[in-house]
Amino acid sequence: MRRAVALATILLLASCEGRPTVSGPGTPPPSAGQPIAPPPPRIVPGSQFGLTGEMTQGTLLRGTAPTGTALLLLDGKPVRVAPDGRFILGINRDAGPSALLEARLQDGRLLQAPLSISKRAWDISNLSTLAMGTSPSPAYQKIRAAELVQINAAKTLNADSDGWRQPMMWPTSGRISTLFGSQRIYKGGVPGAYHGGIDIARPIGTPALAPADGVVGLATAAPFSLEGNLVMIDHGFGLISAIMHLSRIDVKTGDHVRKGQVIGLVGKTGRATGPHLHWGLTWYGARIDPLLVAGPMPQG
Repeated sequence: MRRAVALATILLLASCEGRPTVSGPGTPPPSAGQPIAPPPPRIVPGSQFGLTGEMTQGTLLRGTAPTGTALLLLDGKPVRVAPDGRFILGINRDAGPSALLEARLQDGRLLQAPLSISKRAWDISNLSTLAMGTSPSPAYQKIRAAELVQINAAKTLNADSDGWRQPMMWPTSGRISTLFGSQRIYKGGVPGAYHGGIDIARPIGTPALAPADGVVGLATAAPFSLEGNLVMIDHGFGLISAIMHLSRIDVKTGDHVRKGQVIGLVGKTGRATGPHLHWGLTWYGARIDPLLVAGPMPQG
Protein backbone atom coordinates (compact mmCIF):
# COMPACT_ATOMS: atom_id res chain seq x y z
CA MET A 1 0.00 0.00 0.00
CA ARG A 2 2.84 2.39 0.90
CA ARG A 3 4.57 1.61 -2.41
CA ALA A 4 1.36 2.50 -4.30
CA VAL A 5 1.03 5.84 -2.50
CA ALA A 6 4.70 6.63 -3.15
CA LEU A 7 4.30 5.78 -6.85
CA ALA A 8 1.21 8.04 -7.13
CA THR A 9 3.14 10.89 -5.52
CA ILE A 10 6.03 10.47 -7.98
CA LEU A 11 3.62 10.49 -10.90
CA LEU A 12 1.94 13.74 -9.72
CA LEU A 13 5.22 15.56 -9.16
CA ALA A 14 6.57 14.47 -12.52
CA SER A 15 3.43 15.69 -14.27
CA CYS A 16 3.56 19.13 -12.57
CA GLU A 17 7.22 19.57 -13.56
CA GLY A 18 6.50 18.80 -17.19
CA ARG A 19 8.53 15.51 -17.20
CA PRO A 20 7.18 12.32 -18.81
CA THR A 21 5.24 10.19 -16.35
CA VAL A 22 5.87 6.53 -15.66
CA SER A 23 3.03 4.46 -17.08
CA GLY A 24 0.95 2.58 -14.55
CA PRO A 25 -0.66 -0.80 -15.07
CA GLY A 26 -3.12 -0.74 -17.94
CA THR A 27 -2.09 2.80 -19.02
CA PRO A 28 -0.49 3.10 -22.45
CA PRO A 29 2.75 5.13 -22.41
CA PRO A 30 2.66 8.55 -24.10
CA SER A 31 3.96 8.63 -27.64
CA ALA A 32 7.36 10.20 -28.21
CA GLY A 33 7.23 13.99 -28.17
CA GLN A 34 3.59 14.10 -27.07
CA PRO A 35 3.08 17.03 -24.64
CA ILE A 36 1.62 16.28 -21.26
CA ALA A 37 -1.66 18.03 -20.62
CA PRO A 38 -1.44 20.72 -17.91
CA PRO A 39 -3.45 20.15 -14.75
CA PRO A 40 -6.95 21.64 -14.78
CA PRO A 41 -7.37 25.10 -13.20
CA ARG A 42 -8.09 25.17 -9.50
CA ILE A 43 -10.86 27.55 -8.44
CA VAL A 44 -9.90 29.39 -5.25
CA PRO A 45 -11.43 32.26 -3.26
CA GLY A 46 -10.12 35.80 -3.69
CA SER A 47 -8.61 35.55 -0.21
CA GLN A 48 -5.97 33.24 -1.73
CA PHE A 49 -4.61 36.42 -3.38
CA GLY A 50 -4.80 38.53 -0.21
CA LEU A 51 -7.16 41.02 -1.84
CA THR A 52 -8.19 44.08 0.18
CA GLY A 53 -10.55 46.85 -0.87
CA GLU A 54 -14.22 47.22 -1.67
CA MET A 55 -15.18 44.90 -4.54
CA THR A 56 -17.17 47.43 -6.54
CA GLN A 57 -17.00 49.65 -9.62
CA GLY A 58 -14.31 52.34 -9.58
CA THR A 59 -12.23 50.71 -6.86
CA LEU A 60 -8.55 50.00 -6.31
CA LEU A 61 -7.72 46.55 -4.93
CA ARG A 62 -4.45 45.60 -3.28
CA GLY A 63 -3.24 42.02 -3.11
CA THR A 64 -0.42 39.51 -2.75
CA ALA A 65 0.08 36.87 -5.41
CA PRO A 66 0.29 33.19 -4.33
CA THR A 67 3.79 31.85 -3.76
CA GLY A 68 5.35 30.64 -6.99
CA THR A 69 3.32 32.90 -9.30
CA ALA A 70 4.98 33.19 -12.70
CA LEU A 71 2.23 35.23 -14.36
CA LEU A 72 -0.77 37.12 -12.94
CA LEU A 73 -3.73 37.92 -15.19
CA LEU A 74 -6.91 39.97 -14.83
CA ASP A 75 -9.44 38.98 -17.48
CA GLY A 76 -6.58 37.64 -19.57
CA LYS A 77 -4.40 40.75 -19.34
CA PRO A 78 -1.04 40.61 -17.50
CA VAL A 79 -0.80 42.35 -14.12
CA ARG A 80 2.55 43.58 -12.85
CA VAL A 81 3.72 41.88 -9.64
CA ALA A 82 6.48 43.19 -7.37
CA PRO A 83 9.32 40.88 -6.22
CA ASP A 84 7.58 40.52 -2.84
CA GLY A 85 4.37 39.41 -4.57
CA ARG A 86 2.45 42.64 -4.02
CA PHE A 87 0.20 44.05 -6.76
CA ILE A 88 -2.72 46.42 -7.36
CA LEU A 89 -5.83 46.13 -9.53
CA GLY A 90 -8.06 48.93 -10.79
CA ILE A 91 -11.73 48.19 -11.47
CA ASN A 92 -13.18 50.67 -13.97
CA ARG A 93 -16.24 52.83 -13.29
CA ASP A 94 -18.29 50.89 -15.87
CA ALA A 95 -16.92 47.42 -15.09
CA GLY A 96 -19.27 44.48 -15.50
CA PRO A 97 -20.53 42.27 -12.66
CA SER A 98 -17.62 39.83 -12.74
CA ALA A 99 -13.92 39.54 -13.46
CA LEU A 100 -11.41 36.69 -13.37
CA LEU A 101 -8.09 36.84 -11.55
CA GLU A 102 -5.62 34.09 -12.49
CA ALA A 103 -2.20 33.06 -11.22
CA ARG A 104 -0.11 30.76 -13.37
CA LEU A 105 2.38 29.08 -11.08
CA GLN A 106 5.91 28.03 -11.91
CA ASP A 107 5.01 24.35 -11.48
CA GLY A 108 2.34 24.59 -14.19
CA ARG A 109 -0.71 24.87 -11.96
CA LEU A 110 -3.35 27.54 -12.59
CA LEU A 111 -5.25 29.22 -9.76
CA GLN A 112 -8.43 31.10 -10.65
CA ALA A 113 -10.33 33.52 -8.42
CA PRO A 114 -13.68 34.73 -9.82
CA LEU A 115 -14.40 38.28 -8.61
CA SER A 116 -17.95 39.50 -8.06
CA ILE A 117 -18.14 43.28 -8.64
CA SER A 118 -21.06 45.20 -7.20
CA LYS A 119 -22.79 47.90 -9.25
CA ARG A 120 -22.87 51.42 -7.85
CA ALA A 121 -25.64 54.02 -7.97
CA TRP A 122 -24.15 57.06 -9.68
CA ASP A 123 -25.26 60.68 -9.39
CA ILE A 124 -27.21 61.05 -12.64
CA SER A 125 -28.81 64.35 -13.72
CA ASN A 126 -31.55 64.06 -16.33
CA LEU A 127 -31.66 67.28 -18.37
CA SER A 128 -34.46 66.27 -20.75
CA THR A 129 -35.02 69.78 -22.13
CA LEU A 130 -31.35 70.66 -22.70
CA ALA A 131 -29.51 69.66 -25.87
CA MET A 132 -26.02 68.27 -25.43
CA GLY A 133 -24.37 71.07 -27.41
CA THR A 134 -22.60 71.67 -30.70
CA SER A 135 -19.62 69.81 -32.04
CA PRO A 136 -16.19 71.37 -31.32
CA SER A 137 -14.68 73.52 -34.04
CA PRO A 138 -11.78 72.26 -36.20
CA ALA A 139 -9.51 74.81 -34.50
CA TYR A 140 -10.34 73.43 -31.06
CA GLN A 141 -9.95 69.85 -32.26
CA LYS A 142 -6.44 70.66 -33.47
CA ILE A 143 -5.49 72.22 -30.13
CA ARG A 144 -7.03 69.33 -28.19
CA ALA A 145 -5.26 66.71 -30.28
CA ALA A 146 -1.88 68.23 -29.39
CA GLU A 147 -2.83 68.29 -25.70
CA LEU A 148 -3.89 64.65 -25.75
CA VAL A 149 -0.54 63.65 -27.23
CA GLN A 150 1.17 65.01 -24.10
CA ILE A 151 -1.39 63.45 -21.74
CA ASN A 152 -1.14 60.03 -23.38
CA ALA A 153 2.67 60.18 -23.32
CA ALA A 154 2.55 60.81 -19.56
CA LYS A 155 0.37 57.72 -19.12
CA THR A 156 3.11 55.51 -20.61
CA LEU A 157 5.91 56.72 -18.34
CA ASN A 158 5.97 53.52 -16.22
CA ALA A 159 7.81 55.29 -13.42
CA ASP A 160 10.03 53.40 -11.01
CA SER A 161 8.16 54.47 -7.88
CA ASP A 162 6.74 52.75 -4.81
CA GLY A 163 4.07 55.41 -4.30
CA TRP A 164 1.42 52.83 -5.28
CA ARG A 165 2.18 50.98 -2.04
CA GLN A 166 1.36 53.97 0.16
CA PRO A 167 -2.01 54.89 1.64
CA MET A 168 -3.02 57.88 -0.47
CA MET A 169 -3.86 61.28 0.98
CA TRP A 170 -6.20 63.98 -0.31
CA PRO A 171 -4.34 66.64 -2.34
CA THR A 172 -6.42 69.24 -0.48
CA SER A 173 -9.32 69.14 1.96
CA GLY A 174 -12.64 70.88 1.56
CA ARG A 175 -16.16 70.54 0.24
CA ILE A 176 -16.61 67.94 -2.49
CA SER A 177 -18.51 69.80 -5.20
CA THR A 178 -18.72 67.01 -7.79
CA LEU A 179 -18.54 63.28 -7.14
CA PHE A 180 -16.66 60.71 -9.19
CA GLY A 181 -18.85 59.00 -11.78
CA SER A 182 -21.57 61.65 -11.89
CA GLN A 183 -23.16 62.11 -15.30
CA ARG A 184 -25.68 64.21 -17.22
CA ILE A 185 -28.29 62.78 -19.57
CA TYR A 186 -29.35 65.35 -22.19
CA LYS A 187 -32.38 65.78 -24.40
CA GLY A 188 -33.27 62.63 -26.28
CA GLY A 189 -31.51 60.46 -23.71
CA VAL A 190 -28.03 61.38 -24.99
CA PRO A 191 -25.48 60.68 -22.23
CA GLY A 192 -22.65 63.10 -21.56
CA ALA A 193 -19.22 61.94 -20.45
CA TYR A 194 -19.16 60.93 -16.80
CA HIS A 195 -17.02 62.84 -14.32
CA GLY A 196 -13.70 61.02 -14.06
CA GLY A 197 -12.54 62.37 -10.71
CA ILE A 198 -13.43 64.31 -7.57
CA ASP A 199 -13.87 68.10 -7.51
CA ILE A 200 -12.92 69.86 -4.27
CA ALA A 201 -14.02 73.48 -3.88
CA ARG A 202 -11.15 75.57 -2.45
CA PRO A 203 -10.05 79.22 -2.74
CA ILE A 204 -7.49 80.19 -5.34
CA GLY A 205 -3.98 79.89 -3.90
CA THR A 206 -4.70 76.93 -1.59
CA PRO A 207 -1.72 74.51 -1.69
CA ALA A 208 -2.20 71.34 -3.76
CA LEU A 209 -0.30 68.32 -2.44
CA ALA A 210 1.01 65.12 -3.99
CA PRO A 211 -1.32 62.25 -2.92
CA ALA A 212 1.64 59.81 -2.77
CA ASP A 213 5.25 59.47 -3.88
CA GLY A 214 5.80 59.48 -7.63
CA VAL A 215 7.38 60.95 -10.71
CA VAL A 216 5.86 63.92 -12.53
CA GLY A 217 4.90 62.63 -15.97
CA LEU A 218 3.52 65.99 -17.09
CA ALA A 219 3.56 69.54 -15.78
CA THR A 220 1.97 71.69 -18.45
CA ALA A 221 3.85 74.76 -19.64
CA ALA A 222 0.54 76.55 -20.31
CA PRO A 223 -3.08 75.84 -19.35
CA PHE A 224 -4.78 73.09 -21.37
CA SER A 225 -8.22 73.80 -22.83
CA LEU A 226 -10.03 71.39 -20.48
CA GLU A 227 -7.67 70.62 -17.58
CA GLY A 228 -6.09 74.05 -17.25
CA ASN A 229 -2.74 73.90 -15.48
CA LEU A 230 -2.27 70.15 -15.08
CA VAL A 231 0.15 67.97 -13.10
CA MET A 232 0.21 64.22 -13.69
CA ILE A 233 2.05 62.04 -11.16
CA ASP A 234 3.00 58.44 -11.91
CA HIS A 235 2.96 56.51 -8.62
CA GLY A 236 4.25 53.31 -10.25
CA PHE A 237 2.58 50.05 -11.33
CA GLY A 238 0.14 51.93 -13.58
CA LEU A 239 -1.37 54.18 -10.90
CA ILE A 240 -1.52 57.83 -12.01
CA SER A 241 -2.91 60.98 -10.37
CA ALA A 242 -4.05 63.99 -12.41
CA ILE A 243 -4.37 67.30 -10.53
CA MET A 244 -6.20 69.91 -12.62
CA HIS A 245 -7.22 73.60 -12.82
CA LEU A 246 -4.19 74.84 -10.84
CA SER A 247 -3.41 78.55 -10.71
CA ARG A 248 0.31 77.79 -10.38
CA ILE A 249 2.55 74.75 -10.89
CA ASP A 250 5.57 74.31 -8.61
CA VAL A 251 7.08 71.15 -10.16
CA LYS A 252 8.35 70.19 -13.59
CA THR A 253 8.14 67.11 -15.77
CA GLY A 254 10.56 64.43 -14.54
CA ASP A 255 10.64 65.61 -10.91
CA HIS A 256 10.44 63.01 -8.13
CA VAL A 257 7.87 64.15 -5.59
CA ARG A 258 7.07 62.95 -2.08
CA LYS A 259 3.70 62.34 -0.50
CA GLY A 260 2.38 65.63 0.89
CA GLN A 261 4.76 67.80 -1.16
CA VAL A 262 3.28 71.03 -2.54
CA ILE A 263 3.02 70.67 -6.33
CA GLY A 264 1.08 73.87 -7.04
CA LEU A 265 -1.83 76.07 -6.03
CA VAL A 266 -5.58 75.61 -6.49
CA GLY A 267 -7.10 77.73 -9.27
CA LYS A 268 -9.82 77.80 -11.91
CA THR A 269 -7.86 77.49 -15.15
CA GLY A 270 -9.21 75.49 -18.08
CA ARG A 271 -12.88 74.52 -18.17
CA ALA A 272 -13.91 75.51 -14.65
CA THR A 273 -16.84 77.61 -13.40
CA GLY A 274 -15.17 78.40 -10.09
CA PRO A 275 -12.00 77.76 -8.09
CA HIS A 276 -11.54 74.08 -7.28
CA LEU A 277 -9.12 71.18 -7.54
CA HIS A 278 -9.96 68.16 -9.67
CA TRP A 279 -8.24 64.91 -8.67
CA GLY A 280 -8.42 62.11 -11.21
CA LEU A 281 -6.98 58.66 -10.53
CA THR A 282 -6.40 55.91 -13.10
CA TRP A 283 -4.85 52.44 -13.25
CA TYR A 284 -3.75 51.62 -16.80
CA GLY A 285 -6.68 53.67 -18.08
CA ALA A 286 -9.28 52.27 -15.65
CA ARG A 287 -10.88 55.22 -13.83
CA ILE A 288 -10.77 54.94 -10.05
CA ASP A 289 -12.84 56.80 -7.44
CA PRO A 290 -10.39 58.70 -5.18
CA LEU A 291 -12.96 58.54 -2.38
CA LEU A 292 -12.54 54.74 -2.23
CA VAL A 293 -8.75 55.08 -2.17
CA ALA A 294 -8.09 58.04 0.15
CA GLY A 295 -11.09 57.44 2.42
CA PRO A 296 -13.45 60.07 3.87
CA MET A 297 -12.55 63.72 3.35
CA PRO A 298 -10.68 65.10 6.42
CA GLN A 299 -12.69 67.61 8.42
CA GLY A 300 -11.43 71.02 9.44
